[in-house]
Amino acid sequence: MNKKYIFIASFVTVMTFSALYAPQPLLPVFSEEFCITSDKSSLLITITLIPLAIAPLFYGYILEKFSAKKLLLVATFLLAFSELIVYFASDFTIILLARLIQGLIIPAILTALMTYISLISSFDSVQRVMSIYIASTIMGGFFGRFIAGLISSIFGWRYVFLFLSMSLIFSSFLILKLKKDEKVKVNKINLSVFKDVLSNKIFLYYYFSIFCVFFVFAALLNALPFRMKEISTNIGEFKTGVMYSGYMLGIVASLNSTKIIKVFKGSVRNAALAGATLYFVSLLILSIESIIIFFIGMFFFCGGMFTVHSLVSGFLNKLSDDHKGVVNGLYVSFYYLGGSIGSFLPILVYRHYGWYVLLITLGCIILLAKFFIKQC
Repeated sequence: MNKKYIFIASFVTVMTFSALYAPQPLLPVFSEEFCITSDKSSLLITITLIPLAIAPLFYGYILEKFSAKKLLLVATFLLAFSELIVYFASDFTIILLARLIQGLIIPAILTALMTYISLISSFDSVQRVMSIYIASTIMGGFFGRFIAGLISSIFGWRYVFLFLSMSLIFSSFLILKLKKDEKVKVNKINLSVFKDVLSNKIFLYYYFSIFCVFFVFAALLNALPFRMKEISTNIGEFKTGVMYSGYMLGIVASLNSTKIIKVFKGSVRNAALAGATLYFVSLLILSIESIIIFFIGMFFFCGGMFTVHSLVSGFLNKLSDDHKGVVNGLYVSFYYLGGSIGSFLPILVYRHYGWYVLLITLGCIILLAKFFIKQC
């Protein structure tokens, strides 16, 4: 896969994940604009993550009818159009509907991207290109939040979605320059395969652990903008967006997962437990009422989360000789199911009982994740 195609795939990935997470630092803005509660504005994230928990298991079938490039082109253009709906929307319900549509479109883009990469990459280069893809997903998660805070603080929140729409339209033009690929032959999934994978206790416990890990991650990142307002009323969207900088540590964790395992003498389990411990300790740092300490704490928080994520996802792929598609599909489903529930229910806890009760709740969930990892 030449550098031009890698750049295009990376750019589309970054913009797709930017579209997914851009509303997060703006949640207090939506609450004020539409006179809604914090948990209702958090639905902007929840409603988009729910389809991501289901679609990865089934979206591959669409590739029987369309090439990966064609599916990628159509889905990216539709995502750009959905951002325009948000830009013009005058009612919060319409914005929620647009975000639901985005949740259905984004898995198509991600499925098509990963399929395209695997189809046109050589056997020797596919691992390297996939690493770049994963790093691009993390970069997109940070960039979307950061640019949303920046644009909103200067021009207003609507222009965030106009920017995303224009960027995705530009992405569509870049996709036209990609090399043509062939349709994928997708075998029908036998439900017994799911049963076989889930009957393996190592798989099941790691799935439960990643559910808990992303549950906590989504919960805290959704609560973060509201917590910033609690600590200082002078915190605007831009400074809130900067608070997500710790997210970038995920790239370091992902690209150095093998080195982390070596530190723990080849034990993925012990390395994942160490990551979960760092994750737990970060909550203690985030309990301190200081913007600077909170900023530092976010690096520990994101570092712990992405350490567990990168180690577990890589280990499960090595562990599975057969049915890799099902193993990965279930992993992604548990991951985003945790995120979709975590992005909403804990916000209710935060709204009714406050920040410290939320941290205690999330700490218990992390301890539960550690329990599952220890069983592996």
